[in-house]
Amino acid sequence: MSEATDTSLPAQSPPVERAETAKVDAPAKLSWWRGDGGEGAKRNLGLLAVLVVLVVIGILTRPDLYGDPNWVWGNTLTILKLASVVGVVTVGMTFVIIGGGIDLSVGAIVALAGVWCTTVATQSYGAGGMIFTALTVGLAVGVVNGLLVSYGRLVPFIATLAMLVAARGLAAEISDKQTQVSGNTFINGIASTNVLGIPLLVYILVAVVAAGWVLLNRTTFGRRTVAVGGNPEAARLAGINVRRHTVLLYALSGLCCGIAAVMLTAQATSAQAAMANLYELDAIAAAIIGGTLLSGGRGTIIGSLLGVIIFSTITNLFAINNLSAEAQNMVKGGIIVAAVLVQQVQFGSLTQFLARNRATTT
Repeated sequence: MSEATDTSLPAQSPPVERAETAKVDAPAKLSWWRGDGGEGAKRNLGLLAVLVVLVVIGILTRPDLYGDPNWVWGNTLTILKLASVVGVVTVGMTFVIIGGGIDLSVGAIVALAGVWCTTVATQSYGAGGMIFTALTVGLAVGVVNGLLVSYGRLVPFIATLAMLVAARGLAAEISDKQTQVSGNTFINGIASTNVLGIPLLVYILVAVVAAGWVLLNRTTFGRRTVAVGGNPEAARLAGINVRRHTVLLYALSGLCCGIAAVMLTAQATSAQAAMANLYELDAIAAAIIGGTLLSGGRGTIIGSLLGVIIFSTITNLFAINNLSAEAQNMVKGGIIVAAVLVQQVQFGSLTQFLARNRATTT
């Protein structure tokens, strides 16, 4: 009888384990939202909330315009067209800043590429020759920036500031300080073509943003960019060629500037050395608003896109309310300062800064 009881099946485990597993999964999801994984999502939701606030301000200040659905749709397309060129430049700038650098020459590169692709000699090769020239010029200048920073060991601020002056000067020399008119109907049609009621420029922006998102989040190149920006020495010890990767980042920024040059030339049907003025400020500001750290190692393409749209919405809001450009620039400057302060508070830099200040004053 005792042997029979010994060979009986063991008692089943109590059904509490499944409930316990469910209890463990819920805090795991909650910890993702509270941790680094959900930080980008929370920041993007905050940017969307800012956009909603701007729309509400527009409704309150100009209810006569926002009461017309056709005007609202047309104004939305206008904002997106306004954001398209700067948005493409901002994608390249985001990669550079995440990689621990800065590029102050993006506006000058756009001007140089635009002027070079609208010369009489270049236009004789047709639309393909103009697009190829703009992309090649942007890429080449970006490579020079990367070589100066990585192999020349120049501070990115100094290297790109020098390129800003040089590129503007070369553009003025090529154009003889004159406006060069684009006579190519295909290039000019890029800005006036609509597909399914949406401007082609918006589709180009969406394509560049999608490519940038995939490159940053789904490729080895993106992971190396974050590693190089977060800790270059650790990235080098991990086997990453930091210098070569830096050159590639600036080359990518230059390529985006070449694309933007074609778009801006299409919008204006011309190019000049003074075009794309202060685009570097707009691109850097949009990236910062989107959550990209100036110190490198963190940033999102979607956040940068939302930053561009926020600034374009502010510009549009000031325009429909007949407010001055000076007031608009002051508001933009205040937003940039506020965004940097939020970053410092979030990552503890402000506390360290105040502690150093107290030590210095005492």
